[in-house]
Amino acid sequence: MSNVPIRVDGRFRLGDILGSGSYGVVYRARNIINDDELAVKLEPLINNSSSLEHEYHILKQLEGGVGIPRAVWFGREAAHDALVLDLLGPSLHDLFLKHNRKFSLRTILNFGDQLLLSLEHIHSRNYMHGDIKLQNVLVSHGASKNTVFIVDFSIAKEYWNSAAQSHMPFRQGRCLTGTPAFASINNHLGVVPGRRDDLESLIYMLIYFLHSSLPWLTSDNEKLSSSSILACKVDTTIKVLCLGIPSEITTMLIYSRNLAFSEDPDYDYL
Repeated sequence: MSNVPIRVDGRFRLGDILGSGSYGVVYRARNIINDDELAVKLEPLINNSSSLEHEYHILKQLEGGVGIPRAVWFGREAAHDALVLDLLGPSLHDLFLKHNRKFSLRTILNFGDQLLLSLEHIHSRNYMHGDIKLQNVLVSHGASKNTVFIVDFSIAKEYWNSAAQSHMPFRQGRCLTGTPAFASINNHLGVVPGRRDDLESLIYMLIYFLHSSLPWLTSDNEKLSSSSILACKVDTTIKVLCLGIPSEITTMLIYSRNLAFSEDPDYDYL
């Protein structure tokens, strides 16, 4: 990223790069006033819309919820929008690779329970995340590495209109949003995603951990098209997909796929 500032808001000094995506770059940072370690997301100013401002607004609405990172500050610095967040640890994707693609069943179910609580909180605030995947779940920084946080709310949106007291309308013919490997079948088919799609994505994550892969992911990391992934998802029966894993996961997948578009999920049941 060109012309990256050395500091943000005068007090957050940028360090090494932690990661990057389609919306910008994440840096390790330090608050020079109190010496706190933080993370800073930088996005070049391209037009009037800012995914980081959108994300900051949502994080403030969700503040205090289980598994929600704290947004410290948002503003503009030089030619960038900047979002300052609490520093978190590695993603579940990186952690899984570090552990030779093997988590214990206890660990997987612990992550699943926490993420269900996080999604329940997000949904209770009238938002859906829209891109639940291994790379968007980070463990806490420091000693408590078994606590997980959902990150990257850049494409999150409200599914409930508080003013009109109504659910967003059912729409078809939309482009796929999120990550194809973990997207719901309805998302692939162009149906506007909602709460049920977050849940389906989470369950694909759990199946991924239990099997160390998914049928629509190739072992050589070949980039398959969204249409190829959809075809495999549709052709793979739930029985085959969930072979050899706890039956409760099968039940969860059947339940999430059968939820109606605007139906309230039963999080306690899950």
